Parts: sequence; C-alpha cells; structure tokens
Amino acid sequence: MYSAGGKRLLDVAGAALLLLLLSPVLAGVALLVWWRLGRPVLFRQERAGRGGMPFTLWKFRSMRDGPGSDAERLTPLGRALRATALDELPQLVNVLRGEMSLVGPRPLPPAYTPRYTPRQAERLRVRPGLCGLAQSMGRNAVPWEERLEWDARYAARVTAWGDAVIILRCAAVLLRGRGVAAEGHATMPPFEGKGFRGDSREGP
Repeated sequence: MYSAGGKRLLDVAGAALLLLLLSPVLAGVALLVWWRLGRPVLFRQERAGRGGMPFTLWKFRSMRDGPGSDAERLTPLGRALRATALDELPQLVNVLRGEMSLVGPRPLPPAYTPRYTPRQAERLRVRPGLCGLAQSMGRNAVPWEERLEWDARYAARVTAWGDAVIILRCAAVLLRGRGVAAEGHATMPPFEGKGFRGDSREGP
C-alpha cells in the first residue's frame, strides 16, 4: 500500500537523487548566502512534524540580522530564493531523515498546533512535505483557513497519483511565480486559529 510503505521508499529515493543532481545548485546557493549575508548559511527552526512531534527544519537563510520586521529584513537575494523555492532545498535532508516527505502539508511552528480545530489537526496525521496540496493551489496567497482545509483533505486520502498531480501543480505555480507571499507580508501573517467550514468537494 502506497501510504503504508511505498511513499516512504519514493521519498528516500527521490530525495537522495535530487540531492545528488542538485549538489552544484546547493553549493552555489550556499556560497551566495555566505557572500551576501554571512554566517550562518542555514536557517534552523523548530516545526511540528507527524503527530505534532517537533523537529528542526533546515532552509537557506534569506534575512539579514538586526531589528525590523521580516519584510524589512528580507534581502533581494532572499526574495529571489523564496520566489524560486531554492531556500527550501536543504529540506531534502529532512526528507532523508524521515522528518518530512516530498509531498505533504507544509510544516508549521509547534505554537500553531493548539490553535487547530479538530478538522485542521488532521493535517498532523501525515509527514509534512516540501510541497503540498495547499501550495499547489497558490502557495502563500491561499488564506490560512482554506490552506488548512486543503491540508486536512490531503491527509484523509494519500495516493501516488494524487502526489504526482500535486508535484506537477506545485511546479506550475512556481514557474508562474504565484503566491510567493501574502499581500503585505514577507510570507504569511501568523495563524490566529480561526476555523474554516469548507464544502464537501474532495481534492486530488
């Protein structure tokens, strides 16, 4: 069964292959970040994984140190990395370690977990992913309540075909440059915990 074992095998094989193929890109981005922002090159932050278990997520650093809001500290290089999702590439290591999947709900801060409705908490039934159903609908332009509903729908029905469709849709959104950030924010505003009552339609 795909969700019971096949998905994990594909995650390991896919992450290992991508790390090998993209190693020159990873090295180039690391050098750029070191040159423009200094050390550390990687940004580490605790996120909630499957079952709400915390893990350390890795990203390339995109903000300068110092005072100011996220939007003020986000550099031109950081904007370019986020627009192309190159800042997320170190998470392939998280995939290899079993903390993430190639496809799944994006990992969010543990502080958000108590704010979920029972429906929204369904997203924690599966490993978080590099790309997800909500991201395929428009990345950070999708409002929180709608985004968490798509995550819950994904967790309720995980299939190989569905994952393949999500990857293709995420690639299309990325190529079109859609949804890099919510309006007026560096990425998304904080999740405040409002529930969402979606319709009965099923996602892929």
